[in-house]
Order: sequence, then C-alpha cells, then structure tokens
Amino acid sequence: MSETITTRVARIIAGGTHALLDKAENLAPDAIMAQSIREIEQVIAEIRLDLGKAEAAKHLVTAQIAKLQTEHEQLSTQISIAVNQQRDDLAKAAIGRQTDIEDFLPVLQKSLAEQSERSSLLASYITALLAKKRELEQILNNYLATQAEPNLTTPDQPSSLDQQSRIDNAESAFERVLSRQLGVSGLQMGALDDAAKLKELADLKRNNRIAERLAAIKLASESAKD
Repeated sequence: MSETITTRVARIIAGGTHALLDKAENLAPDAIMAQSIREIEQVIAEIRLDLGKAEAAKHLVTAQIAKLQTEHEQLSTQISIAVNQQRDDLAKAAIGRQTDIEDFLPVLQKSLAEQSERSSLLASYITALLAKKRELEQILNNYLATQAEPNLTTPDQPSSLDQQSRIDNAESAFERVLSRQLGVSGLQMGALDDAAKLKELADLKRNNRIAERLAAIKLASESAKD
C-alpha cells in the first residue's frame, strides 16, 4: 500500500541513524549512508514539486477571489444606475449575479485556506528533511574520519539492512495524494421528487434575496433624493 507524504516523511525522520551505522558496520556504511542521503534529496525534490503546485493553486484561487470581488463592486454601481432609470429587469439580473458571487466566495476562501495550510505543511517537511540530511552527512563525515585507522571488522556478516539502511528502498514508488474524493450515496425511492422540490425551494430563496435587495436599494435611492 502506498503511503502519504506525511507518513513517508515521518518514517524518514524517525529513522535511527546511529542504529543504521551499527547494523552496517561490516557492509560499506559509507556507501549506505551516501545512498540514504541521496534518497532524502529525492524526497525533498518531490515535496518541492508539490509545494510549487500548492503555491500555484493558491495564486490562482487568490486571483479568482479578487476578480469576483471586483465584479461584485462593479455590479453595485450598475444596479444603482438601473434603479435610477427604473430598469428593474436589469437590476434583478445584476443582483442575481451578486448573490451567485456571494455564494462562490466562501468556497474559494476555504480552498485558499486549505492551500495555504498545505504549503506551510510541505515547507515544514522540507525543513525537517534538510535537518535529517545534515545529521546523516555529519555522521558520514565522522565515519569517514575514522577510516585512517585500521579496520578490524569482518566482511562475512549477513545483511539485514534492506528496510531501514536505505531509508525505505521503495520510496520512489509512492503515490502523492493531490485530491480528495467525495463519497455520494445512491438515491432511494422518492429522492428525485425531493430533489426537484429542494431545487424549487432554493430558487424561491434566491428570488426572495433578489427582491429584498432590490427593494432595499430602491428605498435607499429614494431616501437619497429627499
């Protein structure tokens, strides 16, 4: 089963580097440590790619929010003009668009918050992995410094490092979870009829919002003339 980025990073960070060297003392630990460092670099590169995607998505959502907010303001001006010219049909159309925008914005703002949170999380993963990399590099350098002394180890000890010594050899095969799936239950008897009624109710609510806002705008316009 593939792992999420969170699980993957946690397993790398939790890996005991000193235990790794103890197990690898007769199995070219310098090569093993170098490979571990390369694999951490690979994970960092992949997370940076995900971070770039999250940042791009965040900028797109931010731009869309700004665009809708600008349109909402412009519609307010157009509504005032339509009311002054007694064009209720145009005013209703503009108010309808405003209500749609008001329904869009909370969803987009929630998406922006989620993308911002994801960006921060990915950035923290990179920071932690870089710290782990520095730790491994320091241990590797310390080990290499001891190579000037005679090596009295025996080479014929069986290997038991397949899982931890290379920091999960299957790391490059993981699947990144970039989207969430929404479970939708099946419709039961009578559900289609209920859905039609709910749609009609939603339309009535929207029309009432438009009518109430138009009435309020007209009242404000009349008050301003007095």
